[in-house]
Amino acid sequence: MKVLFMCTANSCRSILSEALFNHLAPEGFEAVSSGSFPKGQVLPRSLTTLQAAGIRTEGLYSKGNDAFEGSPPDLVITVCDKAAGEACPVYFGPALKAHWGLEDPSDVQGDEMRINAAFNATLEAIETCCRAFFALPFADLGAIELKAELDRIGLL
Repeated sequence: MKVLFMCTANSCRSILSEALFNHLAPEGFEAVSSGSFPKGQVLPRSLTTLQAAGIRTEGLYSKGNDAFEGSPPDLVITVCDKAAGEACPVYFGPALKAHWGLEDPSDVQGDEMRINAAFNATLEAIETCCRAFFALPFADLGAIELKAELDRIGLL
């Protein structure tokens, strides 16, 4: 199953999601990420947060929807935080869609300790969602049931 994590800039939350999903993924699962308005670079703190957690960062880059051109995803998960007032990207393909709203740690202001804590909290939230996702009984779920489970996970 190919999962596309989408956000606006593809520099933080969707990158963290792509990397952590692939880090935890069993055989047959793969993630890619993209942004509706990609920044063109990954936030350095996103990379250092992943590296500190022992997660590979090779091959991560800020990209647009061409990231899945020719290989469409089975599932699209948007990770924008609606509460932050940002426009969440929409992908109008045949893929099943879900929303896992994550606060943007790059918006946090303060000292290094506070900013690091925000990035680590976001990574922990992504891990919780990914582990719940991988625990799903995929063979027993139709599209409607899978969508309901994905929505439930997005509320964790």
